[in-house]
Amino acid sequence: MTKTTPTPDTLIIEDTLSMALTYQRHLSRAGIDAEITQKGTHAISLLETGVFTVALLDLELPDMNGLEIIKAIRTKKLPVTFIVVTANASINTAIKAMKKGAYDYLVKPVAAQRLITSVKNGLERTNLHQTVEVLKKDLPKATGIDFIGSSPAMLAVFKMIESIATSKAPVFITGESGTGKENCARVIHKTSPRATKPFVAINCAAIPENLIESEVFGHVKGAFTGAIETREGAARKAHGGTLFLDEICEMDIGLQAKILRFLQTGKVKSVGCDKAEDVDVRILCATNRNPVIEMSEGRFREDLFYRLDVLSVHLPPIRERKNDVIELAHYFMKRYAQEEDKGFTDIDSEAQLLMKQHSWPGNIRELQNLIRKIIVIDEGPLIKAEMIEKHLKRRHRSDKGYKLIGLSSPNGLPGQALSVDINRPMTEIEEDIISAVINSQNGSVPRASEILKLSPSTIYRKREIWGELKKSR
Repeated sequence: MTKTTPTPDTLIIEDTLSMALTYQRHLSRAGIDAEITQKGTHAISLLETGVFTVALLDLELPDMNGLEIIKAIRTKKLPVTFIVVTANASINTAIKAMKKGAYDYLVKPVAAQRLITSVKNGLERTNLHQTVEVLKKDLPKATGIDFIGSSPAMLAVFKMIESIATSKAPVFITGESGTGKENCARVIHKTSPRATKPFVAINCAAIPENLIESEVFGHVKGAFTGAIETREGAARKAHGGTLFLDEICEMDIGLQAKILRFLQTGKVKSVGCDKAEDVDVRILCATNRNPVIEMSEGRFREDLFYRLDVLSVHLPPIRERKNDVIELAHYFMKRYAQEEDKGFTDIDSEAQLLMKQHSWPGNIRELQNLIRKIIVIDEGPLIKAEMIEKHLKRRHRSDKGYKLIGLSSPNGLPGQALSVDINRPMTEIEEDIISAVINSQNGSVPRASEILKLSPSTIYRKREIWGELKKSR
């Protein structure tokens, strides 16, 4: 065993010493400290110390298989990012390693820059994961708030919440339907000094236009037909706490002026009453629309927008948070399996791959409903790919037709159109599209990667995984 510094970040697990020293030298030139071990048992003991954040792992070791090391460390839930190194003859094994939790794989002989890039990405990934875990612990959340994720996008959201929670300023939350905007608002409230006071939510799109003013500000008895008793309204109910106005871009333009006055004065006036009362609330609002477009088309007041958009949080769709999809799916599986007393314990690798490939137009809400449907209807202990395919097909069985995708020819001129059957699983659609683009470029993966905005290594890896999945079926 060779040691370069007292506290290296990376462990090289390689039984061929000359090769291990070459890796170590390449990494050292890039400013990355690495330690070498040649045996699997010793590697496990070193990784268990918690010193190393990345392990560069040869799968064929003299005393054990590299997959056993990954399994041992994953069982202990240690934050180690594995990068496997393999010969061409064992690429299938590398793919199995990635399914078991490896972050990346390198094929021998390994180019120096490819090695450095992969290890640097691995170090950033582990550090990011650790930061997310710290932020999650530092953000006290109320029981039942499903606000989950470890992706860089969600890390940014957690950091923003941590920064704005103690402020009194309004917050404007944006994001597509189903991304968890109300949950985000609840987390902001629960991490603020107002946490022990009321959180009152109003869905501006769900209340009839002629009643929304009464819902927000209240009314006195006899103020209008049907007002048989006095009602205090959401603003007064939220006194001392938080008022959340969901889908605020759906609010009538006339009421927007009254909301603006409320923000300016801190006073509310019930419908049918001349007396205004002081109310202390923090305003959080949300929309799935683009406020700029709504303002340009005259449906949302600019002065109200700039009054509300003091602080802003954007929730990304889960199609941009692939790993969060699996984390959320596991959370919902455990929750609903317990509720329904069903024996589901895990999600198999093919099902996870399928979930990562699906576009999830309904975002978290769609994923949540799908997992609940599987738990209720199907039998465990594993959520399998065929279960997901079955329920997604049922959901879209009324969708007829195909989408046409234009492909470029090798000389950059418009080429043929590809018909994509949107009723099939996303994995098959993606395979068809990527293969068609490669064919349109006369088999050139680099040219196809430019069109698809994917790295060549990603395309090669996807093709290998597709081949493995087909063999296993």
